[in-house]
Amino acid sequence: MRSLSFGVILSMLLASVAILTPGCFMKNLTTIKIGAIYPFTGPSASAGLDIKNGILLAADIVNNEYNLNLPLAGTKGIPSLGGAKIEIIFEDSEGSPILGRLQAQRLIDEEKVVTLVGCYHSAVTAEASEVAENEAVPFLTLLSTAPSLTQRGFKWFFSTTPDEETFVHNFFLFLQDVQEKTGKTIDKLAIVHENSTWGTEIAELEKRYAREHGYKIALDISYSADTKNVINEVQRLKDIYPDVILHASYSDDAVLFMKTYKALDFNPLAILADDAGFIDLRFTQSLGKDCNYILTRTTWGRDLSESQPLTEAVSQFFRERYGSEINDNSARAFTGILVLAEAINTAGSTDPDAIRKALLETDIPGEKLIMPWDGVRFDEKTHRNILGRGIICQIIEQEYYTVWPWNMATKELVWPLPVWTERDRES
Repeated sequence: MRSLSFGVILSMLLASVAILTPGCFMKNLTTIKIGAIYPFTGPSASAGLDIKNGILLAADIVNNEYNLNLPLAGTKGIPSLGGAKIEIIFEDSEGSPILGRLQAQRLIDEEKVVTLVGCYHSAVTAEASEVAENEAVPFLTLLSTAPSLTQRGFKWFFSTTPDEETFVHNFFLFLQDVQEKTGKTIDKLAIVHENSTWGTEIAELEKRYAREHGYKIALDISYSADTKNVINEVQRLKDIYPDVILHASYSDDAVLFMKTYKALDFNPLAILADDAGFIDLRFTQSLGKDCNYILTRTTWGRDLSESQPLTEAVSQFFRERYGSEINDNSARAFTGILVLAEAINTAGSTDPDAIRKALLETDIPGEKLIMPWDGVRFDEKTHRNILGRGIICQIIEQEYYTVWPWNMATKELVWPLPVWTERDRES
């Protein structure tokens, strides 16, 4: 029998090693593709741009060397993969669940992305992440907060952001604290929400927590986010005059409601909003001083950077690069990409199973984040970050200031909401 040449034997040995240790030659990679699906056109385009800028800044931090106490900031690229750079492939969902699903499939099939992130709207995230689940591709949501997303038992889905279970619970803790602080009773609540997955799930949680805390829900208004007229809805609110409105709206509809509240001279004690359209840059730009005194839950406040040098340094980078201020959307997007890059580095591979395992092992402390969280650690069953939390901000002089929890407050809470005639005199 003819003996094998040294070259053939060497090739066989190398092939067997590669089979036994998948990813061991991935250090020759130059780029690692990550697919990102967000609304870059349509009513939520301004939020999509904020998110995109946060993602791009995080990618730059990973791909280049910075003297910052952030995951992978001190090295260039992914160290365990020979310094391979992460490349973000963006696709526009337009806020459409159907389009989001198609974009996810295209990114996996054609772009060969190793992971996906998305999608702002929870309804879009639900569809796109189902594609990733079917294709066994890790999917990390950086912003979507509908609780059902982490209750589906998906193997490949993870969420860095807290969900609405946390935020709605915070609302009622806040209302309890306000009553104790002011000595004024809050009794009657109204719920106003857009009618997609996100808004509907928030409303259900608010009704549940209201019952548990002894509040009366006087009115539950559900509407389509693309509505052009909310006069009837606001008139219904005026007819029953709730103490507090719990508001869940996207960009255009949040602005529309505020303009109609003023036009009809509607003055509840407070409007307590659920982030989204109420922290979109367009909200303050469109309304000017009429946006003042609105309360909104959020997960990040720029004012907190005064006591956190890391947050201020990242805020400055963002401001210089994009000519705008980092906000909750861009900060959460920024944080999520760093978490994902750290997982890929821990995996030392682009193999989906290895990345999934690394995500499950993630344990990033709060001091290495710009978020006011205790860190990032995923629940083994739901894959939801169990160390995240929310804060409540109030808009004062068109800027967002943390007012709750009290120990994190940078401004004193203004309660109740000044009436429109009084606010007009301020100018």
